[in-house]
Amino acid sequence: MSAPTHRARKRFGQHFLCDPHVVDHIVAAVGPQPGARLVEIGPGRGVLTDALLRTGCELWAIEIDRDLATLLERRYRDAANFHLVTGDALRTDYRVFVHNGQPLRLVGNLPYNISTPLLFHLLAQRELIHDMHFMLQKEVVDRLAASPGSKTYGRLSVMVQYYCTVEPLFDVPPSAFVPPPKVDSAIVRLTPRAHIEPVAKDPALLENLVNLCFQQRRKTLRNCLKTLVEPQHMDDLGAPLSARPETLAVADFVALSNRIGALP
Repeated sequence: MSAPTHRARKRFGQHFLCDPHVVDHIVAAVGPQPGARLVEIGPGRGVLTDALLRTGCELWAIEIDRDLATLLERRYRDAANFHLVTGDALRTDYRVFVHNGQPLRLVGNLPYNISTPLLFHLLAQRELIHDMHFMLQKEVVDRLAASPGSKTYGRLSVMVQYYCTVEPLFDVPPSAFVPPPKVDSAIVRLTPRAHIEPVAKDPALLENLVNLCFQQRRKTLRNCLKTLVEPQHMDDLGAPLSARPETLAVADFVALSNRIGALP
């Protein structure tokens, strides 16, 4: 089935996947089963959509571009296993896709200009999700998988790794897209953890702490915590206060947030 004609729009960050070998690799990584429910974010021209539908899965697609949505509706009007939602993935309540309590599998070539806020939006609904396979800017995938002490380790690394296991799968060159982006891309698998250990007693405090620390990543932990902790309680934290935030592991941030939460 040929892809519908549509010019990429910059305001939607559109770069359409066109390399069939990359599509095959993505489908192999996802491994959809006949009848299983998948949600594709940003089907675009439908190149990946075609390959997913051939597996026999039940596919729900979210497309913000109304012109593309119209083309896709026409293209798949006879496909009983295709369902289209015209809307913004950043504002979508993913509970609408859950059927018989089965957790969702998400896949998509995400627009690079919304990838980080979309990931946080999905993390907030992680109890609905089995796994996510996303095409992202390679730099973002590197940040997702980064280890403490590396230049790419930051807020995104800590929060996503707290909630999910992160598996970078393979890189994708600009030539795999139309129009080609100016950066390399990569596929990543994110799997929400069934059991989080250690657990943050106050997840909102953990997120606030991590955000605060990485806004000032070159400062010491003592300086970063001044707005959260009274001076007389600093030494009660049992933390290396002379260290920089980028050297703390995810478990260290969790322990620190729990100690802050327990302060009088």
